[in-house]
Amino acid sequence: MIVRTWHGRTRLINSDEYEAFMKERAAPDYGSVVGLMNLFFTRRDEGDVSHFLLITVWDSIGSVKEFAGENPEIAKYYPEDDDFLLEKEEYSQNYQVFHSQ
Repeated sequence: MIVRTWHGRTRLINSDEYEAFMKERAAPDYGSVVGLMNLFFTRRDEGDVSHFLLITVWDSIGSVKEFAGENPEIAKYYPEDDDFLLEKEEYSQNYQVFHSQ
């Protein structure tokens, strides 16, 4: 099992719109991949910036590659992200789960 995380930041004034975009566009894309076990889209507002942390749980690194491409450590972006994100972090983090309850 693999846990994949990604972090992005938007201006607070754009955060509700980005949140809606993530639910309407990104979540269905993630969900279209067999092997996605769970996803958590989280948000933390801090001053005039909103932080988005996406946490996805996959059955294998092969499923992550099906979603993200052959280099699963490279972050996946949508064209619309250019309208919202303050910067695009190059990498996502992939963690192998060694214990769960």
